[in-house]
Order: sequence, then structure tokens, then C-alpha cells
Amino acid sequence: MSSNKIGFDNDKYLKMQSEHIRKRISQFGDKLYLEFGGKLFDDFHASRVLPGFKPDSKLQMLLQLKDEAEIVIVINSNDIEKNKVRGDLGITYDVDVIRLFNIFSQIGLYVSSVVLTQYEGQASADAFQGRLEALGVKVYHHYHIKGYPSNLKLIMSDEGYGKNDYIETSRHLVVITAPGPGSGKMATCLSQLYHEHKRNISAGYAKFETFPIWNIPLRHPVNIAYEAATSDLNDVNMIDPFHLEAYGETTVNYNRDVEIFPVLNAMFEKILGTSPYKSPTDMGVNMAGNCIVDDEAVCEASKQEIIRRYYVAQCGRKAGTVQEEEIIKLELLMNQAGVTSSDRRVVAAALEKEQATGGPAAAMELPDGTIITGKTSNLLGAVSALLLNALKYFGGIDEESLLMSPDVIEPIQNLKVEHLGNQNPRLHTDETLLALSICATTSPEAKCAMEQISKLRGCEVHSTVILSAVDERIFKRLGINLTCEPKYN
Repeated sequence: MSSNKIGFDNDKYLKMQSEHIRKRISQFGDKLYLEFGGKLFDDFHASRVLPGFKPDSKLQMLLQLKDEAEIVIVINSNDIEKNKVRGDLGITYDVDVIRLFNIFSQIGLYVSSVVLTQYEGQASADAFQGRLEALGVKVYHHYHIKGYPSNLKLIMSDEGYGKNDYIETSRHLVVITAPGPGSGKMATCLSQLYHEHKRNISAGYAKFETFPIWNIPLRHPVNIAYEAATSDLNDVNMIDPFHLEAYGETTVNYNRDVEIFPVLNAMFEKILGTSPYKSPTDMGVNMAGNCIVDDEAVCEASKQEIIRRYYVAQCGRKAGTVQEEEIIKLELLMNQAGVTSSDRRVVAAALEKEQATGGPAAAMELPDGTIITGKTSNLLGAVSALLLNALKYFGGIDEESLLMSPDVIEPIQNLKVEHLGNQNPRLHTDETLLALSICATTSPEAKCAMEQISKLRGCEVHSTVILSAVDERIFKRLGINLTCEPKYN
């Protein structure tokens, strides 16, 4: 169920987090390489599972350190090659790197370079490098190391990290970030430590990963939701065995960090004489667990996220982009969290509407728990009708009111079919909102409806068919949490 309950104290988080990072910088001599996991500035996953967490929290925290920080963006060359897409924004990783570079630069954060990891001369990676260099961005290459991460001797040699380009940096805090997971952030940090050591520069490493949250239980819904979000990576949350052994304390980490820890530990011993860390948990600087103020609200939000991830994967399976194993894993995670698809209230409402009308339908749950539905008509697709119905509800407008005159809709339909070659004359969500904004110049009710648009953010929607890319994009921009039945219209 939708809820307006805040479960997370964002102000406390900003304060605690920046203090903790400053402390970690002072622990090492000249330089700290800080691996930034997750999304740096539009962490919608975190804001969904931790109600109250602002999507740009990490960015705000970094702005408090901006005079001592520089950013290096890392992208896996194979992800460029296969046009990997950021699920939340619907853009490819390479496009996202340029977007991140522009945004960081605009707000006054210094981006010093981009690193192409797993570089093997991929044509698309070379083309991307050309685009970056045209923008004046420095580009470095890091290569695949055979036997990584277990072959320590090779990794820590001139044929391993030594073969990678040395990234020139100028500030005390070097933030290593990426458009998404699996980009090679940690390997980039470790490679730099190796190179700094060769140059007699004292450098340290720490990790800022919001999930899994280390100081809440392993099977807490927040941590299960993180596994659901990374189901394509085969990441598994686990008890940190090194931390348990060193301190007798149970903390949560995930498999890749646990696997890489012996490498990191051996490297620190080689570089510093002793390792500053006894466990992967020690490496982290994440204070999120200390800022949960309503565990029940957070649990409920996380359970809803797990169901959403399941539906997204089901649609991916239908489109041929998701493997069956991923669906099986998500079903297992739903089972662990004690949820089924029927716990998403909009699903039953949408399916009932479809049954009653005989055509594709959609349902929306509003923050107060009200369910609104939309059906397919000659003029509008189901989700377009749904948006208008929700705006009427928010604006206290009579359900039977026509917000848009057929005189406005018909010329748009005519344009679509007669001139733009569309088979389907019904208005998509973007066309509906444009038509509504035109009507708002003469109709007080349409104007009132337009003024309600911001209230759609955070609402839950389910469609009985997979939506077009246009409609999906509009829902993302409106901040609506969308799921679809895995079938095409």
C-alpha cells in the first residue's frame, strides 16, 4: 500500500555522512580514494526503500566536501559495446557518463577524468573516447587481468595493475563513481593504490555503498530489496565472515566485497606494512542504517520495491532481455520477504478493470490509499485516461467532466494517423498532457488539473499491458512507480 510515512532522517544522514568521510580522509596521508557505489545523484531506489531519503542526498553531502574533492567516472567498455541501459532512466551507460559529467560540472564539482575499464580496443569504446575528448575530458584505459581477483602475484605486478594507465589526480579526496554496478570502481581504486605506492604517495581507500546496509539484519526487507535490484549481477548479501572473526559482531556485506577483501588486505599490507581494515565492513563509510527512524515504514516500502522489481524482470523476460534464472531468483527473494504480487494493490484493480471493459486498463494508488482506474477508449489509451482521472481526483473535479475538448484531440489524432504513419490514433501520455496544457489556456478545470501534476510523484501504477517506451518515459519523469503485466497489447 502507498504510504506517506517518513522512515528516514535525511538531515541527520547528510551531517553524519560528511563528518564520517572527513574522519576517514584524515586517517590516510595524502589521498583517499572513495568508491561511490549506487547512484550518486538520482538514487531513486534508495528514496523508494527509505522513505524520506532524497534522491540527491549523496550529491548534497559531496557538495559539503567539494573544495577537497574531485570525481573520476568509470565505465566498463563491455557495457558500452552492448548498449547497457540504466533501468531507472532508460538511457545507455555511455550517455549517462556524459550526463553525469555535465551535471557535476554545472554544480561546481570537479570531474578530472573518465576511465574505460575492461578495455580491449572495442570499437564502440574508442568512438566514445573520441566523444569525451571532443568535450575536453581526459580518458584513461584499464585492462582485463587474467585470474582476477585471486591471482595476487599477477595482479600486483607490472603485468597486472602496472599495465593500467595511471590516473592523474590533484585533490585529497578522489571520488570514483559510475553509471551503474559492475563498472569496475573498486578495481580502479586498487589500481591507483598500486600506482601511488610506486610513486611514494601515501594513499588510502574507503567505500561508500548505501546497500546492503551493514548494521541491520541480513534478511531485512531493505537488504532483500537491494538483492532484487541487482538480480542481474548475481550479487548475494551475506554475513561478513571477516568482521565476525575479527570483532565477534554480525554485519552485512555482499559477495563481491567479501571475495575481493583478501586481495585488498594483501595490497594494504604490501603498501602500508599493515592493513588498516580487518573486514570489508571496516572499509565502508555508510551511515544510512543509523538514520532509519521508522522501521515499519521502511520495511513496507522495501517489500513493495521487491514486487516492482519482479514485474520489471517479467516484462524484460517477455522482451527477451532478462533470463529465466533472474525471475527464479526474484521469486525466491519475494518468498524470503513474505510477499506475493497480490500485495501490490494496483495489480488486482487494473486486472478487474480490464475484465470489466474488455480492453487494456490501468490502476493508480494515491498516497491516501485511494485507487483510481483508467480504461481504453477511442480517444485515449488506458494510462492516459488514468492520468486524467487522477488529476481530476486531486483537483476535486467532477469525474464526468471533460477536461479536453474533442476539438483539440481530433486534430492531434489526425496528425498521428494521416501524416506521421501511426496505426493507433489514441493519445499517448505525452500527447495527452500537451493537449491538456493547451486546453488549460481556456478551461479553468483543465488549468486546475494541470496544477495537480506534481502530486503524481510517488504514486503506484499497474498496467495490464506493456506500455510504449514513450509512456514509460513520461511515468519516470513524473516520478510514478510503474509496473506492467508481461504481455503486449
